[in-house]
Amino acid sequence: MMINSLDLPKEPAQTRVVVAMSGGVDSSVVAGLLARQGYDVVGVTLQLYDHGEATHRKGACCAGQDIHDARRVAAALGIPHYVLDYEERFKKSVMEPFANAYRQGETPVPCIACNQSVKFVDLMEVAKDLGADVLATGHYVRSGLVNGRRKLFRPVDASRDQTYFLFATTDEQLDFLRFPLGGMAKPAVRELARELGLEVADKHDSQDICFVPQGKYADVIRKMHPEALAGGEIVHLDGRVLGTHEGIVNYTVGQRKGLGIAAAEPLYVVKLEHKTGRVIVGPREALMTKTVRLRDVNWLGEMPLGDAAGGNGLPIEVKVRSTRPPQQGAVQVIDGEVFVTLFAGEYGISPGQACVFYADDSEGSEVLGGGFIAEAVPQALVA
Repeated sequence: MMINSLDLPKEPAQTRVVVAMSGGVDSSVVAGLLARQGYDVVGVTLQLYDHGEATHRKGACCAGQDIHDARRVAAALGIPHYVLDYEERFKKSVMEPFANAYRQGETPVPCIACNQSVKFVDLMEVAKDLGADVLATGHYVRSGLVNGRRKLFRPVDASRDQTYFLFATTDEQLDFLRFPLGGMAKPAVRELARELGLEVADKHDSQDICFVPQGKYADVIRKMHPEALAGGEIVHLDGRVLGTHEGIVNYTVGQRKGLGIAAAEPLYVVKLEHKTGRVIVGPREALMTKTVRLRDVNWLGEMPLGDAAGGNGLPIEVKVRSTRPPQQGAVQVIDGEVFVTLFAGEYGISPGQACVFYADDSEGSEVLGGGFIAEAVPQALVA
């Protein structure tokens, strides 16, 4: 039996693919590539944020101009295209948790929450309602069948790796998802867009979080929760009160500039105490962390943990920031909780960030899973 390029035993023309079209070059190329291969392609765009205000703002994923671009691409390709209003759902599932996390002194990653809820739950249901066999996206990740089970892998273009944002994908979702760009480099994708005659071929990639213009998180939180801008003390690790602030949401762990205090030595934000409203500062070395405790862990790989992993845990590669390359580490379960050790350590880790782990097998490694950082733990507690 013939297996098509999407790993399905059907002719392309008999295979319906819903493509999540954001209006950018990547998802547009996915739609164009699959249409050219003869698949029954349907484009779906979710209007997620502020259709009016974001219409002419660059980098506003899933709003305004991007929606118009997605429409034009679909028309040029001759495929059906639907725009669905998910603004209220997005606000409840992504924006509110984002604001609440910042109020708790955490550093959330809303793009992961968006994938967890709106894109890979709601959009997947829409795709199934449309009779789709699979849902395709423009993410730079790879997936493939290994012993009958679909696995997630880092892409060919390591500089575009988006696996950090997809660690929470479930096995059921992974079975239904396809990522046609995982084996391509970005320049090749843009060249393919030109070859397909797509107007978005040279469109800039979105940079900001869609609902956070110019990266000003505090402005968003001020609008949603004005009470979160309550003032408090800026306190040195040694107990000295160095000044006051106008809300912990104005600070992030690891921040050095804009602290609003005078000091003889460079100081960094070490901790945000939402209960006391204090911003704790100290020297850079106080930001070093080698072990983190995780919450809401999602396993994608087979994980021989506990006694089977040995006293030092299972060797892995770890990412605690999307823009950093993985580093060597180990993962283990202690009393039912998951801990990850970073052999080289990392500066400025904050609760709320994602910690993603990969098989320790060099290039193209498998994504084993990940979780959200609950706390940075002193090494003595996990010895």
